[in-house]
This record gives sequence, structure tokens and C-alpha cells, in this order.
Amino acid sequence: MSHAESLPSSRPIPVSYNTQAIDLGELFTTLWRQKYLIAGIALAVTAMAAVYAFTATPQYRTKTFLRPPSIKDLDALNQTGVYTLNPEESLRRVGAALNSYEVHKSYFDKHQEQFSGIDSGDLKQAFERFNSEAFRVIQPSTKIGDNLTTFVGLEMTYPETVEGHLILNGIVQEAIKSERKQIQDDLNSVIDNSLNTLERKMGIARASYEADKDSTIAKISESDVLKRAQLQDELRAVRTELRDRRESRITQLNESIHIARELGIVKPTTPTAMGQGNGVSQGNVFRAEVFNEQFPLHFMGTEALGAERNALLARKSDDHASPRISEIKKELQLLDQNRQIERLKSRKNDDLFLNTLVDMRAEKTRLEHINRDLSELVLVKVDQQAIKPNQPIKPNKLLILILGIFGGGVLGIFVALIRGIVLNRSASHYELSTGKVLIGQSTIQ
Repeated sequence: MSHAESLPSSRPIPVSYNTQAIDLGELFTTLWRQKYLIAGIALAVTAMAAVYAFTATPQYRTKTFLRPPSIKDLDALNQTGVYTLNPEESLRRVGAALNSYEVHKSYFDKHQEQFSGIDSGDLKQAFERFNSEAFRVIQPSTKIGDNLTTFVGLEMTYPETVEGHLILNGIVQEAIKSERKQIQDDLNSVIDNSLNTLERKMGIARASYEADKDSTIAKISESDVLKRAQLQDELRAVRTELRDRRESRITQLNESIHIARELGIVKPTTPTAMGQGNGVSQGNVFRAEVFNEQFPLHFMGTEALGAERNALLARKSDDHASPRISEIKKELQLLDQNRQIERLKSRKNDDLFLNTLVDMRAEKTRLEHINRDLSELVLVKVDQQAIKPNQPIKPNKLLILILGIFGGGVLGIFVALIRGIVLNRSASHYELSTGKVLIGQSTIQ
């Protein structure tokens, strides 16, 4: 055999690599060779999971549910007539208070000892973190329109070191007290504002009444003054008229007396009698004379005319000559004391004469007698109080251990596979480099 023919027998067997094919047998063999590594990693991860499961602080969860009150529970408030609240609105307001930071902080300030187990550091900072993470308001789904599902709940997650059910029930009561106090303040404010408004209206009504009364008195007084002046003017005019009539009568009498003297008429007579002279008729004679004009005064004779003239000259007042003067004097006397003005000024309680004050005073009395004590007002019904749960929600020890075992096994297999790939590549490079050396040596020979 020649030297060239003997070369192939001295070369190493070439290795063929296919990156697309996986030899399961070789894979299992590789993992089996590293079974202790896989088991070690799995045990280590499981141990860490167990340490966490048995050392982590257990977390508990409790919840409470509130439902709307009955109508009769709110009847005392709604009967006031100044403040109304329906059951749904009452529940909504308490639900908003449950989620209020101020309510949580108020309860924390009053019961800090109940929060002492949440953290070993600054209690206030610990409460801030706890408050932002521990509470969750529960409400029915908006897609459900059944009134039977109307409720508000509050859920709380807390560590084992805290009596969470006591805190949650306390916060519920704090929220109810807070809303009750807010309603109490609103009711007091509404009543006080209504009373103040009524007082202002009553004051305005009284001022208006006083103004009307003063105006009425002024109008009556002015009317009396005007009427008195008119009556006095009328009285002077009537007296002047009577005086003029008297003076005219005196002048008329003087003329008639002068005529009567000229005619020698002393006693009353008639024109017919004067025409007969001193003749006397036999028997009884009756004369009837008709005058188309006023009977001349001079026929009354000087005696009668003079007597009348002297009486008129001696008269000091003509008031008796006219009935109107008596009427004027009576009216003036009545005007001296106006009884209407006297009664208006003598009123001691003007409120009795104010019709508009009747309803206002009745409303004021009603508002003043409203019972403002809402300490017994039921805003919600506690359908389920928070209770202390028997089991924590986390950590779930069994689940953590199972996950630890599974995760440790997966991690061990992954590490074993990586280690196997690295070792195989190293071995392949070594074999290739060794094969090249052998081939070179054979060629030289």
C-alpha cells in the first residue's frame, strides 16, 4: 500500500454540526449528568421561597358594606321643611366620606394606638403610606340597574400586627359621625339663615308700616289743616255776608223811615187805607190787597221801622242769622281733636295691625321650635360589619412553595442547559484543533 493510501486511515472522524436539529437523547443525557446541579438550584430557590413564605408578615383583608336607610329613618330631618335628604343621597354622602382622607386622618389622630403596628418608623409617615394602599371603596357595577344592589363598601388590607377590623369599623362610624355633623351644621345654617331672613323681612315690614302710619297721620293732619282753613274762610265769608246784609237792611230801613215820616205814617198801614183818609166804613169790612212786587217797607210806619233799625244797630253778632255758621263751628270743633290720629299714635303694639307679620311670626315660631338634635339620625344601615378574618390573603405559603419548587427546577434546568452548551462548544473546538494537528503531521510524513 502506498503512502497516499494510508493517509485517510490516520485522520480523525470529522464532526458534523446541525443547528436546526436537537438530539433529545443527548439533551437528556446532558441534564442527567448535571442532575445534582439542577437539584441544588431547585433546593436553593425553594429554600428562599420557604424563608419568604414563613417570615413575611401575613396580610389580612376585611370589608364592610353599607346600604341606604329607610325613609322613616330620615323622616325627622325631612319633616323640618327646611332640609330634605333621600336614602340614596344619604348613602352616597356617607360613601364619599368613607373615601375621604380627612375622615381617615381624623380617626387616626383620635386612635393612634390602633395604628402602632403598621410600621416601626415615623407613625405619621407610615399612616400616609398605609392610607394610600390599604383602603378601597367598593361600589355596585353601573351596568346593574336593580335597586337591590345599591350599597357602598370599604375594603381594607392590613398586616397581622394591626387590628384591621376594629379600624375599619371605627372609620365607618367616623364617616357617619362626620356626615351627621355636616348635616347638623347645614341644618343649623339653614334655620339660622331663614330666621335672619325673616327678621330682616319683619324689620322691613315694621319700617314700612311705621312709614305708612306716619304718612297716614301726616295726610290726615294736612287734610284737617286744609279743612280747618277752608271752614274758617267760609265762616269769615258768611259773617261778612251777614254783616253786609245787616248794613244793607239798616240802610233800607233808614230810607223807609224817611219816606214814612214824609208821609206821616207812624203805624203800619196799607196804600188803600191811606187813600180813604180818616173816613170809617160802617160794619165789618175785610180788605184783600194783592201786590205784584214786594210790599214797600215805609207802610210799616216809623215806629216799627225804627224799632227794627235800632235792634239791628244794637246787634253785636250776626252768627244766629245763618244755620251754616253753627255747622261750621261744629266741624271746627271736631277738627280740634282728630280721634283717628290719636288712636294711631296711641298704639302700643303695632305688630298686631300688620297682616304681613302674621305668617312671618308663625314661620319664625315654627323655625325656633325645630328639633336640631340629629344625634339619633340614621344615615345608613351597616349591612355587614368588618370582622377579623381567619386566614391571611398573603403570603400563600403552599403556592409560594410550589412556585419555588417549579421556578427552582426551571432555573436549574436552564443553568444546566447553558452549562452543557458551553462545555460542548469547548470540547468541539478542542477536537477541531487536535484534528488539524494530526492532518499536518500525516502530510509531512
